[in-house]
Amino acid sequence: MNIKIRNERKGDVEPIHRVTVLAFQDAPHTDHTEPFIVKALRRADALFLSKVAESDGDVIGHVAISPVSVSDGSANWFGLGPISVLPEYQGKGIGSKLMENVLAGLKEQGAAGCVVLGDPGYYGRFGFKVVDGLVFPGVPVEYFQALSFGDDFPQGDVAYHEAFSARD
Repeated sequence: MNIKIRNERKGDVEPIHRVTVLAFQDAPHTDHTEPFIVKALRRADALFLSKVAESDGDVIGHVAISPVSVSDGSANWFGLGPISVLPEYQGKGIGSKLMENVLAGLKEQGAAGCVVLGDPGYYGRFGFKVVDGLVFPGVPVEYFQALSFGDDFPQGDVAYHEAFSARD
């Protein structure tokens, strides 16, 4: 299978929506707002990076990166997600390719680091870890992780873009 990771293009909006809906359709631990979040991030011009995985010209995966704020004032921190892969392509390394590509892109763009809310077993493979003193209020501490591209981690509460409250 030949997989190409590239930046989102204008014609990718509907395929990304489809991928995101289907990827989370039967997933546990979701309120099924992921497609609305991506749409709201795009509408707010808050998609810092938006990458797709393509196979034979079809979009089969997507990852979004958007800015986050940290209560200590740390700058240049971003949130990863949602990340979506069509169910029939899950477990084949496509999510990993998206992760590696988007993290390299963040680093190239001068980001200080990235946070993610999700499975520690999965995201830990890419260097994410729980950081004492870095908190996303209201979620179990083990599911909120960070990756620093430097030596330091911020300390404080993290807030995602308001688009993460989108419900339609």
